[in-house]
Amino acid sequence: MAKIIVRNQTKKTLTKDGVDYICITDIARQKNPIEPKDVVKNWLRSKNTLEYLGL
Repeated sequence: MAKIIVRNQTKKTLTKDGVDYICITDIARQKNPIEPKDVVKNWLRSKNTLEYLGL
């Protein structure tokens, strides 16, 4: 698992079948370092996110 640095914070990345993925929990940790799960939970509730995912 590789790591990149964004805004002085380390983010984990994963490459699978030539596609790069970034850990959304690491991104959410920028908004709420104590409870990043709450940020992710709100992202997944958003109508725009659901439309993007095709759900």
